[in-house]
Amino acid sequence: MDVLWAPWRMDYILGPKPDSCVFCVPEHAGEDRERLILGRAATCYALMNKFPYNSGHIMICPYRHVSCPTELTAEESSECMAALTATVAILKEAFRPHGINAGLNLGEAAGAGIAAHLHFQIVPRWNGDNSFMAVFGQTHVIPELLLDTYDRIRPRFANAGPFRNI
Repeated sequence: MDVLWAPWRMDYILGPKPDSCVFCVPEHAGEDRERLILGRAATCYALMNKFPYNSGHIMICPYRHVSCPTELTAEESSECMAALTATVAILKEAFRPHGINAGLNLGEAAGAGIAAHLHFQIVPRWNGDNSFMAVFGQTHVIPELLLDTYDRIRPRFANAGPFRNI
């Protein structure tokens, strides 16, 4: 029998849950690598998912703590879409996926893990990436360490689309 180790998952399962919103980030960029923030725009930012569905799983979040797109200003809405578009272009170049899932879940009943703070999910996909592991073992195989992925794609966010060089 082969054993697949995913010890990073235990940190999430047993680890302390923050009292504050994980998507409400400080204005300074000093913690960006630790928080996996890839790029900052005026009203939103891009960050990697600490518990990804696939390598390159990125989210776009408005800085403002809102739970629905109807609460965004026109500027925030426009910039979130520009950030999503720039992120898709970066993922296509860096990962060469066969496809990309992009969207959002509004509310806990719709599958939002953190329903109180709006976040767009962008997940690169490859033909056959839902292998037997996901179907039978409810397990995802992520082939690259998070910080390796971060270091590889972070430079691509500097001045891409609405992101400013930080």
